[in-house]
Amino acid sequence: MLGQRAHFLPLLDAAGVQAVMPDVVQTLTEDELVALVPDVDGWIIGDDPATERVLQAGRAGRLRAAVKWGIGTDNVDLDACRRLGIDVVNTPGMFGREVADIAMHYVVALARGTVAIDRGVRAGAWPKPAGMSLAGRTAALVGYGDIGRQIARRLRVADMVVHVHDPAVQDVGDDPDLVLRRWPEGLEDADVLVFACPLTPSSHHMLDATTLALTRPGVMVVNVGRGPVIDQRALEAALGSGHVAAAALDVFEEEPLPLDNPLRHHDGVVLGSHNSSNTVDAVQRTNQAAITALLGFLRGTG
Repeated sequence: MLGQRAHFLPLLDAAGVQAVMPDVVQTLTEDELVALVPDVDGWIIGDDPATERVLQAGRAGRLRAAVKWGIGTDNVDLDACRRLGIDVVNTPGMFGREVADIAMHYVVALARGTVAIDRGVRAGAWPKPAGMSLAGRTAALVGYGDIGRQIARRLRVADMVVHVHDPAVQDVGDDPDLVLRRWPEGLEDADVLVFACPLTPSSHHMLDATTLALTRPGVMVVNVGRGPVIDQRALEAALGSGHVAAAALDVFEEEPLPLDNPLRHHDGVVLGSHNSSNTVDAVQRTNQAAITALLGFLRGTG
């Protein structure tokens, strides 16, 4: 964090803007934001709950504009922003490659058992699990925005067949092994499900007990999108029964993952920390874009 501050603080200083940076790992609470946001003119929103209550408190104070850092806006009440006259944008297209790299890493890790091998070697064993070759296997890719397209490129380099599920997409090109499907059509064909979609009312719990029942036994699940697109209890049950062979999850319905969550104790699960976009390069690009957008609003040019 100190290195990142050293990168973007000079941008704000040069613009004559004083930065307020709370000491926080992931998010502030609603109450903390209600106390803080009214004292600032602009807000770069991370994963914090930008609810109507917080935005109303901000608008009653000095808040004029906000920028959602990154692409996902499910934690921002955009309707409240419009009603309150708070200018708001996000920063799309900043780290599609970085998230796609992690998604592909997860696919390989599940297919080849690399995390289980690491755990075994550390414990003094010498495990040699038989893995699954990726070539010719089918991935159901949910979400075909910037991140989804980057994931598809990596899956195709591995010679996988990719079924794209995204209601906003009408065409995926001429590659015969890149096929547009309508959710949940064709789930029975998938060896791995890869979620890279935003959280919307229609995507909430799109993978639940009903859709899991359509998948083939031994399917694997990867999620680098948003936690609530998967009904976590249904996934836990499917892992317990063996219907889902393995899962790699960078995001969860509740973050950080509670200490008593059963996913922590399942050998077939690889756990992340909502960190797939976090490289020095991508964060610097996104900081630059967010600051530029916010300064544009505050100067009246956004």
